[in-house]
Amino acid sequence: MAAPADKTTDWSVILKGALLSGVMNAVINGTIQWYLLSGHDPLPLTVDGITNDDTTVFGAAVPLAVSLAMILTAVAYSTVKPPKPNFYPTFLWMVVKHGFLALGELVTFAVLWQRMLGTITVPLSVAVIILGLVAGVAATIVNFMTVRAALVQAP
Repeated sequence: MAAPADKTTDWSVILKGALLSGVMNAVINGTIQWYLLSGHDPLPLTVDGITNDDTTVFGAAVPLAVSLAMILTAVAYSTVKPPKPNFYPTFLWMVVKHGFLALGELVTFAVLWQRMLGTITVPLSVAVIILGLVAGVAATIVNFMTVRAALVQAP
């Protein structure tokens, strides 16, 4: 997917690949979420309470984004052609870092959303679009950051 490491890498090529990955992940994970959430129509985006038994859109988005961030970091690393840095410890740490980044950003956004806008209920179709966008944005950012880091840090 990405060219071998040379210091003259065109970042727009990496961005195009990351955007393609994001669109594919948005469609695939949107479809999966449609299947998983069918029967839960309508869905609240958030609810007022840390512990609850309700299925919410952002409650589904957090594990989706965290797992995608961690898995796609390893996948994006494997698509970079040598020479590239060793996976351990640099990119193993990046897997963990991307997971925490996704967790922190989504939880913060959901808490601020609940604080400012309260509980808003949306139909399943809107929930799936939001979850697809979350998956697409997570995949795009993680792919770009991982490939860029692998090419910049290449020996």
